[in-house]
Amino acid sequence: MAYMLLIMEPPGQRATRTEAEGHEVYDQMTRFAASLKQRGLLQGAESLSWRDGTPARIQVREGQARLLDGPFAEAKEMVGGYFLLDCDSREQALAIARECPAARWATVEVRKLGPCYS
Repeated sequence: MAYMLLIMEPPGQRATRTEAEGHEVYDQMTRFAASLKQRGLLQGAESLSWRDGTPARIQVREGQARLLDGPFAEAKEMVGGYFLLDCDSREQALAIARECPAARWATVEVRKLGPCYS
């Protein structure tokens, strides 16, 4: 079963770290991804940039596209990255989320992947 771990961070958190602290956090997450890959659980993982580029949202209503450029002031959290996993169960996905280093400074949201109609 496919599960996604979404790393939900406070929006300004990364700006409070020194460059060395940022590298250490990134290295922890890279090591975590490598261990998941070695265990045959990792399908994909990425960190999302918070500096380069501006987030954007697209909505199409009644055939008209609407572009909303960020930053989005109403955001209480930002998606900082994700891990896409192949797990045997929800319990296994939750156990992996507890192992994730980001759980110490962010929230790790566990979501099962599936079709939007069910």
